[in-house]
Amino acid sequence: MDVSVMRAGEPCDPLDAFLVDLAKAADLCMKPHLHALRFSGETPATLSEGSDCVVLIEARDSSGQRVVESDLELEIYRSGDDLNLMLSRLSDEQAPMLWHGSHAVWMDPASGERCDRPADGAPLEAFCRRIRASLAGGSGEVSGWP
Repeated sequence: MDVSVMRAGEPCDPLDAFLVDLAKAADLCMKPHLHALRFSGETPATLSEGSDCVVLIEARDSSGQRVVESDLELEIYRSGDDLNLMLSRLSDEQAPMLWHGSHAVWMDPASGERCDRPADGAPLEAFCRRIRASLAGGSGEVSGWP
């Protein structure tokens, strides 16, 4: 999806609006990079009724150059009634992964065991908190999914 062609006030597909909202959250939490998002694999028909999705988060610097080492993959899924997020770095398979459900947990990607938050982990946790708050509306129920 090319967000540059979207204009304020224009009607748009709910899935496009969802990606734009996530990109805004990424831009806010993970400065100074700018972010573009797209679904990984097949675009879901809807995100309601417990559908899972995987979103690729591509980073760029202020001049528009790609910063591949800052690219992320975000998996959004339900487990029972709970909304869960899994955030991982695409460029480093050994980097800790962030699972965010009711709280943030950093995990070793090889063993799945809990580990310490990496030095650059605070902005990633803030990003996940913002996503969960907007999607769950603070109630735990996913209300913001298109």
